[in-house]
Order: sequence, then C-alpha cells, then structure tokens
Amino acid sequence: MFAAATAANRRKSERRACRSFAKIQFATGGLPRDCMISDISDGGVKIIAEYPEIPTEFTVIFSEGRPRVCKLAWRIGFELGAQFVD
Repeated sequence: MFAAATAANRRKSERRACRSFAKIQFATGGLPRDCMISDISDGGVKIIAEYPEIPTEFTVIFSEGRPRVCKLAWRIGFELGAQFVD
C-alpha cells in the first residue's frame, strides 16, 4: 500500500485508465509491433507488450493522435512504463 501511494505522489499528472491498441516502433524504419495501452497521462504511458527486448527509447504509435517518442522507465514481465520525451 505504501509503495503505491509513494508512486502516485511522484507522478506529475493524473493517469487515466484506458484499453486501446497501439504500435511500438523500436527503430527508425523498423516494423511497428502491436501493444496495448492500459493507462496514460500527460507525461507517460503504461504499455502491455509481449516482446522479450524493449530498447530504452522507442516510439508509440497510437490509434488516434500523433506518435510519441518514449523513454523506458520500468518493466515487470509484459508490462512497462514509459515517459514521453517529445
């Protein structure tokens, strides 16, 4: 409980739950791969992606809106958190 409260206090903007499909592009010109967005905020995103290797920087291509360059913040299994850097 304490860890969840601490993590919430570090966030600069409120996260909104969602379940939308998106794509991750690992390198310029690389083929985008499917993923699911489980929540999003003004500063970052939580992603579910079944790929063994996720680079430290990548682009998320949303089904609506513009693509966003992200930096990997954490990863636990198939879930990962990323900070928007653009």
